[in-house]
Amino acid sequence: MFGRVLIANRGEIAVRVIQAAKELGVETVAVYSDADETAKHVRHADVARHVGASVARKSYLDQAAIVEAARETDADAIHPGYGFLAESESFARRVEESEVAWIGPPADVMADFGEKTKARAIMKRAGVPVVPGTDDTVDSPDEVRAFADEHGYPVAIKADGGGGGRGLKVVERDREVEDRLEAARREGEAYFDNPAVYVEKYLENPRHIEVQVLADAHGNARHLYERDCSVQRRQQKLIEETPSPSLDDETREELCAAASQGISAAGYVNAGTVEFLYEADGNGAGDFYFLEVNARIQVEHPVTEVATGIDVVKQQLRIAAGDELDFDQEDVEPRGAVMEFRINAEDPYDDFAPTPGTLETYRRPTGMGVRVDDGVDQGDAVSPFYDSLVGKYVVSGGDRDEVLARSRRALGEADVEGISTTIPFHLAVLDDDRFRENEHTTKYLDEQFDGFE
Repeated sequence: MFGRVLIANRGEIAVRVIQAAKELGVETVAVYSDADETAKHVRHADVARHVGASVARKSYLDQAAIVEAARETDADAIHPGYGFLAESESFARRVEESEVAWIGPPADVMADFGEKTKARAIMKRAGVPVVPGTDDTVDSPDEVRAFADEHGYPVAIKADGGGGGRGLKVVERDREVEDRLEAARREGEAYFDNPAVYVEKYLENPRHIEVQVLADAHGNARHLYERDCSVQRRQQKLIEETPSPSLDDETREELCAAASQGISAAGYVNAGTVEFLYEADGNGAGDFYFLEVNARIQVEHPVTEVATGIDVVKQQLRIAAGDELDFDQEDVEPRGAVMEFRINAEDPYDDFAPTPGTLETYRRPTGMGVRVDDGVDQGDAVSPFYDSLVGKYVVSGGDRDEVLARSRRALGEADVEGISTTIPFHLAVLDDDRFRENEHTTKYLDEQFDGFE
């Protein structure tokens, strides 16, 4: 096992990695910007190093500064968390070429999954169902129209290097092709430095279901079952749960087995998430299709940890240190139901506008079945320079009904003053019949939920 690990991140994920490392007897190094000098992750680490100015590109995105901080503090490895440099193939390669170990998948695998057409090809060869789409990128409106002629509108033009809804444009009719193609290219260039796009059949009312996977360098791969992430606003996840209330047992096993099969074929190592779209057929069944691989830890990993009892972050550290997975697939037995609520510093009454500021009061919910992962304490500031996530409330119970009731209690128990948060939004969703009756899809919040009109 490593003696010292540097966490190339901030906020709640940095705190989470520090906690896991300490339980393994591993010292930790925090990095911080000007804005984060007194932040919680800095206070909890054994060693801290300043890496630059408040803006992320001059600190948390400065690859040279991060690697130099690891060298200066004698760190054995770097954990990237999520966001920032976590899915940067160039950063992973830079770390791999240094004397410091990389806690993540190999750079070559990250590069493959970073390009969606390559990822689709890998999964197709592994026998994993993929959404009907082009095998290569497209260059002209005629290619988009030819695909639509075969599969019908609507179709989705998607950035090859994209994710999170950026670089995705839906085409409903022929006359929209040129404008949407150019818009997708522009966004791909702006967000991912890659203007290449491809085309897929657009699924109009899917569920978003992802599978947590772990794979070691000895050829072992395991799945930790699924999370349903269908509650999204503008394609950004807000509530996640397991088990997915939309899957029957047979479909669940098929989907999770497909995830393991795909990552094994790709030579994947460490933790990752295989994401699928699932479309019900109206008769209690449905079809699932590969969407993408997130080659990192996910924000919502605590949902899986609570359900399975497996510490995903500790497993990341052990795998990177060369250990074999110490459990078989048959040992993974999820229990009960779990939901995670992302508590952001945003005002749901003002179109979710960010609300940075100081936490004058910050009281976490407690009690049976409540876990809180956060990166702040009372008196801390939520910075305007970074993501607005304050923390995550993870609520578990014997079944979904108990989790719904317990979540309402826990969210109502929280007390936050000094900033606005998304807690009122979550309470409104919990009271919405469509969500309670599991009638929601990925379009639910944008098109059907009227809790904050």
